[in-house]
Parts: sequence; structure tokens; C-alpha cells
Amino acid sequence: MWVDSHCHLNLNGLAERVPQLLDNMRAHSVSHALCVSIDLETFPEVLAIAQRYDHVFASVGVHPADVSVQEPDIEGLVQRAASPKVVAIGETGLDYFRLEGRLLDEMEWQRKRFRTHIRAARALRLPLIIHTRAAIEDTLAIMREEGAEEVGGVMHCFTEGWDAAQAALALNFHISISGIVTFKNASTVQEVARRVPLQRLLIETDSPYLAPVPHRGAVNEPAFVRHIGRFIAQLRAETETSIATTTTENFFTLFKQAYTFVHL
Repeated sequence: MWVDSHCHLNLNGLAERVPQLLDNMRAHSVSHALCVSIDLETFPEVLAIAQRYDHVFASVGVHPADVSVQEPDIEGLVQRAASPKVVAIGETGLDYFRLEGRLLDEMEWQRKRFRTHIRAARALRLPLIIHTRAAIEDTLAIMREEGAEEVGGVMHCFTEGWDAAQAALALNFHISISGIVTFKNASTVQEVARRVPLQRLLIETDSPYLAPVPHRGAVNEPAFVRHIGRFIAQLRAETETSIATTTTENFFTLFKQAYTFVHL
């Protein structure tokens, strides 16, 4: 069985057909999915899906790239994480991709938001889901400064090189590979997918985005995580069973609260 460690079932393109998506998961041997929060405004939708379906879990967090949404504070994140179906804090992190050329102080709100999430995760003893884009050095620096290694977590949709992967692994983080790994020009991601220790590897769809080959360009969904796992198995010259079994075990080892809802 496979697990989709990162998806957004509440977003347009998926929210209106969740029952069908869950049927598709079962048909493709995908047992569980983690529905990840990107803002506080839509967090109730994320939590409602997780509470409605036994095999879906939730996180609470605010994506780093959107300045227009409600700003999180530690107390608010802790309160929203009270449900046992909330198994992680995030996604959070830094995204400088669209900030190039702006003044440094215009990025400070992202760094402050990131620190808030790490402090909430440490207060709750929950793992972090970290997004980083065009900001890996600052991301790792803040992780170190705030003691993120105490709770660990996952570097979601990882697209950095092997040196950055090693630094994240040293901070007690898993590396999650998305459908990008199946793209022809994704040699950097493919190298990381080959080299990450199997016990620290996760796979994800990030649906509805980044559908893997052979569905590239379509609306992504959790059932497609199997294509990602199959591709990684070929990259690593391992069996699909080995990749499926170990990444599933890794998911429940990292997101310990999720394990209380299942019997592997």
C-alpha cells in the first residue's frame, strides 16, 4: 500500500469530488493521505475532510508565499491543532521565488511566520511540513536557529540538490519527492531520490498540482502517488513493494499521531 504524504483535497478541482478521489485511492492501493493546510481561512475545510474520513489526516499552517491571508500566531496554531486528526504543523517555510529584486525587509514577514510555526510545532511536539523555494540557505538557517530538529518533519516537494538534502537530513527531517521526479528535466530531483536513505524517504502528489507522468498536465490526485513510487523504484533499482512498504512505514513513524488511527 502507498500513502500520499502531501495533498490539498480542499482546493478547487478536488474538493467537489472527494468521495471519487478516495475511491480512486483504494483502486490504486493508496491507503491514506495527509491533507495539508495553506491558510487559516480554509483550515476548517481541511479539518472537516480529515474528520469525515478515517484514512485522511490534516495539518494546520499558513503557506509562506501569501501575504494577504490571516497571519498565524503560536496560540492560534496550538488551538487549531487540538483535534487528534491534526498530525503536523505546516505547510510553512520560505518562498522567495516571486520576491526576487525586492528589498530584504520585504521578506522578513516570511521569516517571522516561519519562526512562529516552528515554535508552535515545538510546543505541540508535532512534526513540521516545510516548503522552500529559492530560499534554501535561509530556510536551513532558521531551522537550526529555532531548534526544528527537536520535532523533525519533512521537506515537502523537495527540488534542491543533494547538499541541501544532506543538511535537512542532519536536522532530523525526511525528504519528500513529488511528481516532478518523473519529468524529463528533473535530474537534480532524480539524484536526490536515488541517494536519500530509504528510511528517510516520503512520496507525495501535492495535488491538485504537479501531476506525474503519465498524467502530466492533468489535475493531480492522491491516486497518482503510485506512479511516483513506481518511478522512484526504477531509479533506485528496487521493487515497488519495497518502496511502498518503507515509505508507508516512514509516514507513520514521522506522523506518530496518525498511527493511532490505523493498524499497519
